[in-house]
Amino acid sequence: MIRTASIGLAIATLFTPSGRAAETDPLDFAAAPHRYHERTPNDPFTRVKAQLESGALPLDRSSELAAVRSLLKALGIPESSQLLVFSTTSLQLGLISPSNPRALYFNQDTYIGWVPGGRIEVVSIDPELGGIFYIFDIPHDASPIRADRSGRCMNCHAGEDAGFVPGLVIKSVLPGPSGGSLESFRDIPAGHATPYTNRFGGWHVTGADGFSNHWGNLTGRLSQGNLVRIANPPGDRYRADRYPVPSSDFLAHCIHEHQIGFFNRAIAAGYRVRSHLHSDGATLAPAHRREVDADADALARYLLFSDEAPFPVEAVSQAGSYQSDFLRNRRIVNGHSLKDLNLKTRLFQNRCSYLITSEFFTRLPDPLKSGVVQRIQAAVRDIDPDTRFTSIPAEERRILRDLLADALPVFRPK
Repeated sequence: MIRTASIGLAIATLFTPSGRAAETDPLDFAAAPHRYHERTPNDPFTRVKAQLESGALPLDRSSELAAVRSLLKALGIPESSQLLVFSTTSLQLGLISPSNPRALYFNQDTYIGWVPGGRIEVVSIDPELGGIFYIFDIPHDASPIRADRSGRCMNCHAGEDAGFVPGLVIKSVLPGPSGGSLESFRDIPAGHATPYTNRFGGWHVTGADGFSNHWGNLTGRLSQGNLVRIANPPGDRYRADRYPVPSSDFLAHCIHEHQIGFFNRAIAAGYRVRSHLHSDGATLAPAHRREVDADADALARYLLFSDEAPFPVEAVSQAGSYQSDFLRNRRIVNGHSLKDLNLKTRLFQNRCSYLITSEFFTRLPDPLKSGVVQRIQAAVRDIDPDTRFTSIPAEERRILRDLLADALPVFRPK
């Protein structure tokens, strides 16, 4: 089910409007100009790694749980972002089971994995290199922390699911009684185009009691060649008090999916255009220009939610603490924000992703970034908007123009 890719030569992929990956030219992210393994990363976790290892950024060492909670606080990651996964789809698969789920925590650009009794895993997003992977032991005494770059993570995180560049991975599988995968339910790259009925396999889902047409909260077994579903309610086979919070929030799942879909597409596109600029110079070869234009089309469509899966209207039964944490410190312009939620017919009220304000987007290389900006400007303009990317009502386009002009200078009228 999981294909591995060599850390050196990999096949780059374009994400088509349907979300399916299409192969393009080979890409070696270890070679010039990328030099993934040689360059010093500039991701959020690497920026604080020396402080963590020296003790200048102290963790609570009174217990495993206390250490995890203090790490999340130090990194600015809300505990409410917790997602619990009980399928054995991780580096620490020997420790994961329905009776000992792995926990995942995230903010916009840093993702923390932890399974009780195991180690801390980190994926932090570098604006040019993509995912940077670390692993370290939880401190139980006065011994120093040593966070090591993890090469083994690349077997999956630079594989097919991440576009064969250092990215992020979500699996949706039906686990057997011990957590091993019996079936997989994803046939397109991660992102908000994934039908909700194909999501959450091997994960716990809370806060969406009215929506059960998905693969979460289930294990299974094979019976005479057929898959039999077995209910696995959150907290039924594990102690919830071993984790910072009892939830594995539906909204957190949705935000997690949306972010990973963006980063994987943008990381792959950034690697491609840097390769082309390295080989071609300032003037891209015609074939490379077409490829960059195709990537700009795909990223604009993604940021504008052009191919978003229909939202299950019965999904959100209660507003959990993650919603409050996600909306905290959002930037509001004339009563509106790029983070405003809809949760009725779609995920967000205003259909341009808040990730357009991320450091990763602002540092995409030209001509890719300028191509995305031009397409979004055309999609939200007042007169004759370009509906190739999305069809947005006039009032929403006006709101988006105001929000984008406030967020990024490039969107301000000249």
